[in-house]
Amino acid sequence: MLLSGSQILIECLKEQGVDTIFGYPGGSVLNIYDELYQHPEIRHILTSHEQGASHAADGYARSTGRVGVCLATSGPGATNLVTGIATAYMDSVPMVAITGNVPTPLLGKDSFQEVDIAGITMPITKHSFIVKDIEKLADTIRRAFEIAQEGRPGPVLVDITKDVTAAKTDYERTAPKLISRVTNTITEHDIETAVKMIGKAKKPMIFVGGGAVISNAEQELREFVEKVDAPVTDTLMGKGAFSGDSEYYTGMLGMHGTKTANLSVTECDLLIVVGARFSDRVTGNASKFAKKAKILQIDIDRAEINKNIVVDHCVVGDVKAVLDILNRKIEKQYHKEWIEHVMAKKDAMPVKYPKDRLTGQFVIEKIYELTGGDAIITTEVGQHQMWASQFYKYKKPRTFLTSGGLGTMGYGLGASIGAKVANPDKMVFNIAGDGCFRMNMNEIATAVRYQIPIIQVVCNNGVLGMVRQWQTLFYGKRYSHTVLEDKVDFVKLAEAMGAKAYRITTMEETEAVLKEAMALNEPVVIDCMIHCDDKVWPMVAPGAAIEEVFSEEDLESKK
Repeated sequence: MLLSGSQILIECLKEQGVDTIFGYPGGSVLNIYDELYQHPEIRHILTSHEQGASHAADGYARSTGRVGVCLATSGPGATNLVTGIATAYMDSVPMVAITGNVPTPLLGKDSFQEVDIAGITMPITKHSFIVKDIEKLADTIRRAFEIAQEGRPGPVLVDITKDVTAAKTDYERTAPKLISRVTNTITEHDIETAVKMIGKAKKPMIFVGGGAVISNAEQELREFVEKVDAPVTDTLMGKGAFSGDSEYYTGMLGMHGTKTANLSVTECDLLIVVGARFSDRVTGNASKFAKKAKILQIDIDRAEINKNIVVDHCVVGDVKAVLDILNRKIEKQYHKEWIEHVMAKKDAMPVKYPKDRLTGQFVIEKIYELTGGDAIITTEVGQHQMWASQFYKYKKPRTFLTSGGLGTMGYGLGASIGAKVANPDKMVFNIAGDGCFRMNMNEIATAVRYQIPIIQVVCNNGVLGMVRQWQTLFYGKRYSHTVLEDKVDFVKLAEAMGAKAYRITTMEETEAVLKEAMALNEPVVIDCMIHCDDKVWPMVAPGAAIEEVFSEEDLESKK
């Protein structure tokens, strides 16, 4: 069958089961968009900015496990995807970013809207392709989807010159390659050693990261926790892999982790790390991390072993597969005294916030109460992100979507659109600060255009909250360029873009507004006016060990 490059691209996307593309047209992709016009079976969401398209593809992927797809033109269109591609790379999100480029004869001549996007994205993708020969187009698209999904997932870029989208060649439909779990790296010796370590432990602790979510290991993890009989902590990326309302759960680990989790990891004699990479925000001072414990790491990526923390033993392979084997090998363990000891800490050291006025924590708790923990929560980055991790209990994987590794302000709104498009029956909230909301708030217009009923909650404190918190604690209250002294009215702004909007100033108003927003089934912005000095507690100071975690009360007592 003789097809143009644009037709071959669309057919290859259909081969891969792609039902949605997030993008923005331009000269170098006009042939692709012209062909897309003929294929209503692939829904195209025109975002307000290419960065919004990349984050929407990311949110689609994180919430489903399927590959997210975004599309942009050459030059500035392509470079506008870069932040979203890097975000997906840091958090191992399967995504295929397709860009157009100038015709092949114009490459390397500083042509209009020419940029080497394959070269630019090489460090932030699993692979970057540039297609200059139509004979290679179909196989490149297929290979891009394979690479995005196989092993540790991540983004892949495919740059296609405009002449390739117009040229013609034969096309033959091919079924997608079956992506297998990585099990060939799992050895009997590694499993037996892990079983022995677990059997000897008196005070084990299980530390869960994003790998457990990515591998869909929820069921195996729950069985593993019950068999090992150990308390559980997690990372931002790991939330929902193990239920936040479980009796074993101690809260998040690290800089803004709970005292219970941080102190228990410091005290345990075996730390079992399930799909986590020991981010610096988790470990604090790496030389002092979990010094009393043997460390057993389970991870699909051998490059993560001994990279940030030297471990005593590892099992390299797909988390779901490894846990399944371990569950069949290990005998039921009993650590009643250790668990009671840890949970006594949890009862004695809860995460608290002011109850005499409207706060971001209160709003997030109220969202949890009204949704029963059954919503998808996306966030931007900062104080509100930490509050969303602390005060909403994630019971299922793929329900908390946030930029963990790159820390991308402006991520959440696009991600919420992608998540809602992929999960139309789920309630989707994006939690933002006012500083983050400004980054990509134009995507409210996208939600309105397509009537995508996301609920945008803005924790509006008039400052860049997390940076200001650091300035308060570590920079002598010198608030250098963190006070947002302007008169932007988010309610009027949202209404101008066609969304329904509310402003909340008191605790008493909150429930009624949230209930009304949830019932509307249309895009809503809720501007929540909170105090500029509200902080995220507890906290570990930069460079400190995680056991040096302190609360506001600890700080006051030192004074």
